[in-house]
Formats: sequence, C-alpha cells, structure tokens
Amino acid sequence: MSNLFNIEGKCVAITGGAGVLCGQMAKSLAEAGAAVAILDYNLKGAAAVCDEITLAGGKAVAVECNVLDKDSVANAVDQTIAQLGRIDVLINGAGGNKREATCVPPETFFDMDPEAVKWVFELNCLGTIMPSQAVGKHLAERGCGSIINVSSMSAFTPLTRIAAYSAAKAAVSNFTQWLAVNLAQNHSTDIRVNAIAPGFFLTEQNRFLLTNEDGSPTERGQQIIDHTPMGRYGQADELIGTLIWLISDAARFVTGIVVPVDGGFDAFSGV
Repeated sequence: MSNLFNIEGKCVAITGGAGVLCGQMAKSLAEAGAAVAILDYNLKGAAAVCDEITLAGGKAVAVECNVLDKDSVANAVDQTIAQLGRIDVLINGAGGNKREATCVPPETFFDMDPEAVKWVFELNCLGTIMPSQAVGKHLAERGCGSIINVSSMSAFTPLTRIAAYSAAKAAVSNFTQWLAVNLAQNHSTDIRVNAIAPGFFLTEQNRFLLTNEDGSPTERGQQIIDHTPMGRYGQADELIGTLIWLISDAARFVTGIVVPVDGGFDAFSGV
C-alpha cells in the first residue's frame, strides 16, 4: 500500500513545461523521483526550469517543441526518448488564451477576431491532439502508459467573456474521453487518458482579466473568489496531488475522467 502512489523512475514529458503551472508540475514530479522532459517552444524558459530541477538533485532535460508543428512534435518526442530512454507519461500542458479572442468591454462577441479565435482553438485543442498522437504511438508500441490533458473549469460551464477558450477546453475534455476509449479498445487496456481541470490559478494568460495593475482583484476576479467556497485562487503546487494520483498505480483503473481542482467552484451554484 505504501508504494501505491510511488512515481519514482517514471519518465514524464510535459508540454508547456516552461509555464507557471506546468513548471511547478515538472519540479514537483522530479522531486517525487520522476525523470522529466520539459517541452516548450521557449527553450530558454524550459532550460531555466530544468536547471532548477537538476540543482535540486532531480533529473530533467529541456526540449524545444512547438505543439502546433507536427515535425517539431515528432522531433521533440524522439529527443525525449533518446535522452530519457522512454516516455511513460505525457502531460499536455501547452495552452492559453488571447485577449483578442475575448469579449472584454468595450469589445463584444461581435468584435472577436476570427484569427485570434483560431489561434486559441489550435493551441489548446490541436496542441493537445498532436502530442497525443506522437507519444500515444510510443505508448501503444510499449503497451502501457498514461496521458494527462489540462482542461479548465470553463469546460464544464462556460465563463462569460472567454467564448473561444471555454469552447476549446470543452473540446479538450471531450477528446480526453474519446482518446481514453480509443487507446483502451484498440491498443492496450494499460494505457490511460485523463484530464485535470484547474480552477482559478493566476497565470500570465489570465492575469489581465483577474487583477488590476496594483495586484488587487478586478471586479471579475472578485466575483470568482466570491464564487469559490474556499475563498481564494489556487496555488500551483495544489495540482500536484491529483497529478501524482493519476500517474500512479493508485489510479490504474481510472481512465476517461476530468478531475476538477477548483476549491469547490464547480459545486457552488452561487446561492
């Protein structure tokens, strides 16, 4: 029983690994004994996270990867396998929003830039599918492994103003279920696919919506806190317990689910 949540020796590839949330995932998983490949188009940022991990005694490699370029994804997967020996777990963390794809006053839904909407869909949805194809093939050949996608609370109930992002993350949740069934039925029942849906964590992508220049909550930010029963934003390390559970043998009969980590936001009707 003591080894149920053990992930020591797992080889984990994380897209978007230079970001706030995924960077914390990488550092925490390395601390728990996993070998981590930090895949990001920002190689300098990935290398900085990698340096933190190695200085702390962990094992990590930085790999340049554009999740919207098939050749770049394939090359990144090959590099990761060459350096770590294999991939046991893929975390699809690359994603984000763009201001031009939101309905922030004075702009309205009718003003949303179609190119910005396309960018949001491609980054979040296609940017999850293509790494899943490349790593999924490797897992299918090995007959085991795990893919963990990063969805959002806005995939459950769309939030005002972020039409494109909410729809794109809903697609990620749907794809998570689809891929879980496909890989189990057609390749191996020892390949699992799940997703984490973070609640509200401050990142560079949403900071402009949730905080003022002085760091105080915007009206929207205060509404979110008021509708989160735990009364605050999440901290990046509060995703780690759920992540380790999904990676470990403790979740070996769990596939096709989306787990909210949201301080109770999804449970609260507002009344």
